[in-house]
Amino acid sequence: MARPLEGVRVLDLTWVLAGPFGSMILADLGADVIKVERPPYGDISRTTGPYQNGWSGYFFSVNRGKRSLAIDLKHPEGRELFLQLVEHADVVIENFTPGTLEKLGLGYEVLSARNPRVILASISGFGQTGPYRDRPALDIVVQAMGGVLSITGEPGGPPIRPGVSYGDVVAGMFAVIGILAALRERDRSGLGQAIDISMLDCQVTVMENAIMRYFVTGEVPGPLGTRHPSATPFQAFPTADGWIVIALGFGEENQWNLLCAILGVPELIDDERFLTGPRRTQHHAELEPLLAAAFRQRTTAEWLEELLAAGIPAGPVNTVREVVADPQVRAREMIREVTHPAAGTIPIANTPVRMSRSETGIKGPPPDLGGDTSDVLGELLGLSEEEIRGLAERGVLALESRLDISEIT
Repeated sequence: MARPLEGVRVLDLTWVLAGPFGSMILADLGADVIKVERPPYGDISRTTGPYQNGWSGYFFSVNRGKRSLAIDLKHPEGRELFLQLVEHADVVIENFTPGTLEKLGLGYEVLSARNPRVILASISGFGQTGPYRDRPALDIVVQAMGGVLSITGEPGGPPIRPGVSYGDVVAGMFAVIGILAALRERDRSGLGQAIDISMLDCQVTVMENAIMRYFVTGEVPGPLGTRHPSATPFQAFPTADGWIVIALGFGEENQWNLLCAILGVPELIDDERFLTGPRRTQHHAELEPLLAAAFRQRTTAEWLEELLAAGIPAGPVNTVREVVADPQVRAREMIREVTHPAAGTIPIANTPVRMSRSETGIKGPPPDLGGDTSDVLGELLGLSEEEIRGLAERGVLALESRLDISEIT
């Protein structure tokens, strides 16, 4: 089966996580993603641990299925080569500090003059406009400024960073959404356009429930642990051997009655404090210890067997080891073994997108730094091996990596 984005060519100037996560999705969907890296060391995430056989597992996981072109964009010949490549590209994606491309002479006006159909997607901490435009930002900064840290953790506790880099990951996903929308619009207009993705904007977007509650109630949301602000019980409880989550839907009073019967606390069914979802939420501090005491009487597996049989949404709180071994995760092929000649085999997370007619998923291992330079320049620009060697001798590009992890570890 063909992949849905086959025929779409992406020049990927991104580094670390936000941008590479987005271009990874495009590669998994079939785009030809050419990772443009600066010689001699390339994307700084190539040096980020943990390592296997001298390869960064971090880099491996989000740069699979891409090609690598090592070219110095500060070199005049390198800049011109890149502009020639833009003439053959559909998308350019970057996550530099705003203004960086302009300083290199590669701003959107320059790119679109070479190729009016090209789409430029820019990911930055605060976007291309606004008073914070020039500030540097990493994942934790935008999660903090976007409010995520303020509502994560236990009540009364300090700010907590979620265990996933949502500031980066969400920005990468929204960049892909913007790119796909721009490609669709180009089908009608014939023209490309610039896409401006702010990591802070993305955090504000995913805070929708908390922001809505603030404006409706006038109260500033705070951390709730695993509890839902509007539904109860909708949280994690300790069991005899671990943790379990229960998620009663809104207005599902029959589920509440079944839950009380299964837990052996039928007296709670007719308790005036807990008769409806809103009342249970209002009196959650009184209800939680009663449910927690009941859940501690049996193991997670024992509770799950009864709860799922009764149609009550519930699940275990899995460790990463348990996630990657889960039969549902395995059945959906969400963990794929990927083999690189030097790094060896590393199991990594697959794409979650499944289509009925089109193939999706990991296309192959990540690229060696500059490993595809000759192929890309020969294929797209028609350069000979002699011309490519000459460019390498002049420091315009690199044909092989000089990175040695042992020098920094």
